[in-house]
Amino acid sequence: MSAIADQILLVEDDLEIGTMVTNYLTMEGYRVVHAPSAEEALRLFAAAEATGNPAFSLILLDLMLPGLTGIDFLKLIREKEKSSVPILIISAKDSDVDKALGLGFGADDYIAKPFSMIELLARVRAAIRRATRYSDTGKGAETAVIHFHELEVDLDNLTVSKNGRSLKLTSKELYILRLFLTNPKKIFTKEQIYRSVWNDDYYGDENIINVHMSRLREKIEDTPSEPKYIKTLWGIGYRLGEQ
Repeated sequence: MSAIADQILLVEDDLEIGTMVTNYLTMEGYRVVHAPSAEEALRLFAAAEATGNPAFSLILLDLMLPGLTGIDFLKLIREKEKSSVPILIISAKDSDVDKALGLGFGADDYIAKPFSMIELLARVRAAIRRATRYSDTGKGAETAVIHFHELEVDLDNLTVSKNGRSLKLTSKELYILRLFLTNPKKIFTKEQIYRSVWNDDYYGDENIINVHMSRLREKIEDTPSEPKYIKTLWGIGYRLGEQ
């Protein structure tokens, strides 16, 4: 059973699906706020931030919405609101292109319709657990900070800066970066990265790793096409660059 403080924003225009998901997650102990459009979801998100109410623990986002699309909403949350709240896409659009678009604009995970409530619940729990682990890590303990080239990474407070400028990374990007910084001599395959960061079985979907690695490099590298922080070993995997 989830803690009562965990509040989920469900952005879904299909009333039947919205009601089904809301009722199921509510029975599991979550508080669910259902928005039938991206415009309404943005209003609810902004209102919660402005009044100081507990932040949403997770956003469940449909892509095919009337008016403002799910991708538009995702871009606004990540780029305008600068929020790192976990976002799980739920959509009937299941092509590699759609997945890449959603993940590329900052979604954390993707589940295709039709889905089982058991699978959805498992994804929701995993996403909130990872985010909670970030916020709770190191409270009351001495801060551990790693300096690597121009990067400064606070492993307890999970903040990243480069040359003194704060970088806004998603939870998955932070997990990937921390994985390499705390294992500086290890080579990671895509399967090992997925199992470590997503805490789930790997089914060979390289696109998820590729997209997250690309976005991480765009944020931390001077020249993403010539990375110095996380190197690619073609046909093998990735490793941290030389100090």
